[in-house]
Amino acid sequence: MSDVVPLVAKIEAKQLRKQPLATFRVGDTVKVNVLIREGEKERVQAFEGVVIKRTNSGARASFTVRKVSYGVGVERVFPLHTPRIEKVEVIARGRVRRARLFYLRDLAGKAARIKERSGINANLVTTNTPTDGQTPQA
Repeated sequence: MSDVVPLVAKIEAKQLRKQPLATFRVGDTVKVNVLIREGEKERVQAFEGVVIKRTNSGARASFTVRKVSYGVGVERVFPLHTPRIEKVEVIARGRVRRARLFYLRDLAGKAARIKERSGINANLVTTNTPTDGQTPQA
């Protein structure tokens, strides 16, 4: 292995979020509060939908949220560590058996619903990174 890989990892570690977002998985319904710039002003705009994809790769991690607005499906990809995301609220925890929910694109109405997860871990809201400064254990 070359000496470049540890240098890249060190640079990427500086680019990660200081305050972690709420923990969410694919299938969860989330409300993403995004900072929008209109001219000189900045405001917060909410984007609420189902997480259909999540990619984890350090500073390049991202997630895709899908919603139906006025009968038109809208998908938006959010970088996980961007400073433009103010916060992510988990509205409902979904019970799915796939890592990618692209099949929701072909469904409409009641067929596109996702069952809500129930049980001990259903209402568990934690953060992506521990607060004591240690690395998370898998």
